[in-house]
Amino acid sequence: AAPRARAPKKPASAPAPGAEPALDGRVRAVVDAVLPSIDAGRFAAKALVGVPFEVTAHVFADGHDVVRAMLCWWNDNGGDTDGAATEAPLQAVEMTALGNDVWHAALVPAAPGRLRYRVLAWVDHFRSWRTELQRRVDADDIRLAALAGAALADQAAVRALAGPSPADADAGALRAWAEALHRRAAPAGGADIDIDAVKALALDGRIAAAADRHPDRHLQARSEPLPLVVDRARAGFSAWYELFPRSAGDTPGRHGTFRDVIARLPYIAAMGFDVLYLPPIHPIGRAKRKGRNNALAAEADDVGSPWAIGASEGGHTEILPALGTADDLRALVAAAREHGLELALDIAFQCAPDHPWVAQHPAWFRRRPDGSVQYAENPPKKYQDIYPFDFETDDWRALWAALKGVFDHWIGQGVAIFRVDNPHTKAFPFWAWCIDAIKREHAGVLFLAEAFTRPKVMHRLAKLGFSQSYTYFTWRRSKQELTEYFTELYATPGRDYFRPNVWPNTPDILNDQLHAAPRPVFMTRLLLAATLSPNYGIYGPAFELMERTPRNPGSEEYLDSEKYQLRHWSLDAPDTLAGFIAQVNQARHAHAALQGGAELRFFPTDNDALLAYGRRSADGASAVIGVVNLDPRLTQSGWVDVDAAWLGLGDAPTFEVDDLLSGRTFTWRGGGNFVILDPADMPAHLLHARAGAPGMRP
Repeated sequence: AAPRARAPKKPASAPAPGAEPALDGRVRAVVDAVLPSIDAGRFAAKALVGVPFEVTAHVFADGHDVVRAMLCWWNDNGGDTDGAATEAPLQAVEMTALGNDVWHAALVPAAPGRLRYRVLAWVDHFRSWRTELQRRVDADDIRLAALAGAALADQAAVRALAGPSPADADAGALRAWAEALHRRAAPAGGADIDIDAVKALALDGRIAAAADRHPDRHLQARSEPLPLVVDRARAGFSAWYELFPRSAGDTPGRHGTFRDVIARLPYIAAMGFDVLYLPPIHPIGRAKRKGRNNALAAEADDVGSPWAIGASEGGHTEILPALGTADDLRALVAAAREHGLELALDIAFQCAPDHPWVAQHPAWFRRRPDGSVQYAENPPKKYQDIYPFDFETDDWRALWAALKGVFDHWIGQGVAIFRVDNPHTKAFPFWAWCIDAIKREHAGVLFLAEAFTRPKVMHRLAKLGFSQSYTYFTWRRSKQELTEYFTELYATPGRDYFRPNVWPNTPDILNDQLHAAPRPVFMTRLLLAATLSPNYGIYGPAFELMERTPRNPGSEEYLDSEKYQLRHWSLDAPDTLAGFIAQVNQARHAHAALQGGAELRFFPTDNDALLAYGRRSADGASAVIGVVNLDPRLTQSGWVDVDAAWLGLGDAPTFEVDDLLSGRTFTWRGGGNFVILDPADMPAHLLHARAGAPGMRP
């Protein structure tokens, strides 16, 4: 069969008279690819108070006219953000063209909260006119162009007077300039014009600046608004110290209290930590209580796991009586603040079998075929002392309200940081709702997601609002693994919403690298955690006292784990790492290159046992170099190829570096530098790089 003839396409037609077009066809500027944009604006990017939040966009227009662009932001009131009224008070800054139609600007958030930002762009007729005039040479062209410019200046003068804050001086200058230009371009009696004089007057830079302040933006393009969550500085820079209050007693076998923790605050503060994190402080279930070393059968004096929450004394909003009272907790919060520390509480949404909610709200829990409540499992692991919630329950609204109420209660007690246990085992919609609701009520509250799970799940939790996230650092140890992993954390789009918090150990994880490990292993893991990431933490005193014995060979569980029994720690042990930790944390506080917003780059070495990297602050004013011997037993040496220009050290042939660990000063250069590190002496350099005259080489 012969092919059928195609009907000719109908030409596109203009909107019918009186019909409202979907778009204003006169808008010629294009705003494309506004970044960061998390999943096309479905989720919010994250920023910190006082730290520039960088925005780029692709902005252009047809033809050769000059385009201008503006980054705007406003408080997100939760309403319709498409109208101008919702953009008050509006803040804005003009964007800068970087080339290839890429534009850039930064906003600096002033307070925690939620913002919206968008990019506006328009064809600027005055700048376009001025650019074209600079290229004109024909006298008649210049005369006509000058008259056109005078008309544009008159229009700008009208806009200068029409704004909310009339600019009388600008309006007067523009009108006077327009009149003078008109006289020069169209002199009385048809006299010849002075081309050079007309052109010089037309290109007066002061008038161009005045016109720039009052552009014609009625045909501007607007990108869709994008969400931004602004957190306080602690979200971007923190050092966490975890301890069990019940093991804070001053004598072996005595149950510790909040008052004992207050007595320990000077010790923690002296090490330079700024967040004190406590495991769950609630009543501990007696039914199915675990014994020492996770034994199924508990002895009469076994204290149980703090994560088995709830007993006859109450549940998630109550305090284990042995720890103290609500007044004692508030006293701890206040005392910690006096020592420069914030208190963080663990929130674990699960119940012991004798938690009051199990009887009061049976629909919140799943049932096994025999009618019993389904306990938590991660086969082959079984947690008979813990009941998880059923987020598919028909009573989900009441469950959600009760769980949010747990946060509300402890916020009322003065707590503003929460480490959330296993959030990846709870429904994502719950976290989206709960975190959004809490942060709208309390913008300064921070959430740390303890989710050692699949990458996409970890990233989803971060997108849903968690301020910080645990990472895989615990299992990354080789030069290649560390380089690839931290490059991924810093260089992929996840950096706009995923804030890593790295831990060398936790009460659940004694990584096999620490099993029977010598002192340099603990030192290098601490240094890497504290200098590769602005947020890190340790479980102490187990870490500084180098607890290194697993329950079984190959196990990540500690022998005699504090999760199931009281421990007494000798904080004055002669081999404690407390002094070294204090050195590292002091360096973190002294140098912006180790804080939030700083950039990271790895430097090449010719020895895989040496890991080298640089950190520089966002403003380029601070730079630090780390070189770590990853071999805990043997001296290692090699050449480190330093990018001095990236560090902001200029093109000087040499520069000085001060070792923040040893106190020594070295002269380094851009390019190759020889390093030798004996782990028995000090397994790493942490070098503050500064430009200057060559110093004495030690």
